[in-house]
Amino acid sequence: MQEFILFTILGFAAEMIDGTMGMAYGVSSNTFLRSVGVNSAISSACVHIAELFTTFVSGISHLTLKNVSKNLFFKLLVPGIIGGIIGAYLLVSFESKILDILIDIYLIIMGLVIFSKIFKKMSQPKEYGNSARYLGFAGGFTDALGGGGWGPIVTSTLLASGHDTRKTIGTVNTVEFFVTIAETTTFVAMMHDFRSYSTIILGLIAGGIVAAPLAALLCKKIPVKVMLGSIGVLVVSLNTIKLIQHI
Repeated sequence: MQEFILFTILGFAAEMIDGTMGMAYGVSSNTFLRSVGVNSAISSACVHIAELFTTFVSGISHLTLKNVSKNLFFKLLVPGIIGGIIGAYLLVSFESKILDILIDIYLIIMGLVIFSKIFKKMSQPKEYGNSARYLGFAGGFTDALGGGGWGPIVTSTLLASGHDTRKTIGTVNTVEFFVTIAETTTFVAMMHDFRSYSTIILGLIAGGIVAAPLAALLCKKIPVKVMLGSIGVLVVSLNTIKLIQHI
């Protein structure tokens, strides 16, 4: 019971961060699970099974609050699914420490760019271009392979490029549900038995479902510069910690 409560708290905290800032559910959950000895493939699989439920509730919440851009949604959807399937397959087959380090460095730079925006005058948000398709593939690929990365890669890059904060966060979270289905299906097909990890999965689901609608509402209410500053600090902090662990 104590383990279930612990993982429920973790799931709640991770989803509050993810739903308000568009990232870090997988990063924060996987960082904790790997620190207690769960291997990368099992950790990523457990988190993505839980995310089937949390991303569904989060996506519905963001749609209800009109935080979603249809244009961005369809540009991210298919490439994200394809990238997720390939990443999940490769993670079960082997791990890439070099890729993890490169991603950490990239995200630290993106975090600094995002944080710098709080000191600048807010300009008209940019339109979502075709490059979002390539970003969707990269996000899905690194999310599955690294056990978290969809939000950090996609949200960070779009925000650093000057796109609308709430629409970006809401859309990226909504697309994540479909990307998670593809990744989880691949994990389950290749790894089969997750019964011994049911406490982890159920705890993450319970905490995440409770947090998802609250987080979507906060995303609507928090001032843009506060969100950008918080996201910048979060991205830099988490990925600096991960980089130190990898080195």
